[in-house]
Amino acid sequence: MARNQPSARHLLDETALRASLDALAADHAFLAQLIESHGYPEPRQRERGYETLLRTIVGQQVSVAAAASMWTKLEAALGPGCTPQALLAQDFDTLRACGLSRQKQGYARSLAELVTSGALDLHNLPEDDEEAIAALVQINGIGRWSAEIYLLFAEGRRDIWPAGDLAVQIAVGRMLGLPERPSEKATRALAEPWRPHRSAMALMAWHHYNTKVL
Repeated sequence: MARNQPSARHLLDETALRASLDALAADHAFLAQLIESHGYPEPRQRERGYETLLRTIVGQQVSVAAAASMWTKLEAALGPGCTPQALLAQDFDTLRACGLSRQKQGYARSLAELVTSGALDLHNLPEDDEEAIAALVQINGIGRWSAEIYLLFAEGRRDIWPAGDLAVQIAVGRMLGLPERPSEKATRALAEPWRPHRSAMALMAWHHYNTKVL
């Protein structure tokens, strides 16, 4: 099985992002107009590995402030980075005192166990995007959307399309002048002409969704 090498991380930097959008804009007039009116989006990069996924689990369904508070408490109890070994060594009450519900503890332990057992190597995921997604969704609490977001932001993969993202759906509908927000299935189908630059289009969709032009 083909694998990613460490040097391949963060492929979608600012230069690559703009190049991808320019390539698409040459064939799609609506995108050229959007770049002119909204400008280019900024690249989004996170660290690859266990800590980013654990932070994702901690932050599920809570505010940014609440997630930051929980992370601070976890690091105070488990040490910097909340290593998988340290997490697995803690009991329920200790983790509960840090703010982790029973459900989130199950998700966090699933991640830690897969990493410590070697069943999941976050620094050597399959090169094929669908295979990489399949590897990540082994983690309890990590669904397709979370896996796609991880591959886009932490690995900088260039052709990830999080069609289940509500903001992406809304933005795609607006960008294409559709009468209503497309479904996840429709959003995925609409993006087929944007291969192999769908990650750049996802960033453009979020940029469009969050930008107001006077």
